[in-house]
Amino acid sequence: MKNQLDPTKVLHAFERVMERGTPTEYGKIYDGVEAFSDYDGYNLYLRGNGVELKVGFHNTYHLEYDQEHLRDSFLKKVAQLSK
Repeated sequence: MKNQLDPTKVLHAFERVMERGTPTEYGKIYDGVEAFSDYDGYNLYLRGNGVELKVGFHNTYHLEYDQEHLRDSFLKKVAQLSK
């Protein structure tokens, strides 16, 4: 799965959620996707529908999910948010 995500699009999706979202306990949520970062801002997180995407330093990322169809629908949502 490495190199399948475009870091620029993920960052655009993160920014869209942060700009348009409503506050949550950790960050903001918009269109079913929650965005937040750790205390120093080095790691960004997008999560929703049982999937969590962690984007780290140097555009590394880690996806956690239980089912592939949930991952696929989440990544489609992230792609839509990046437009």
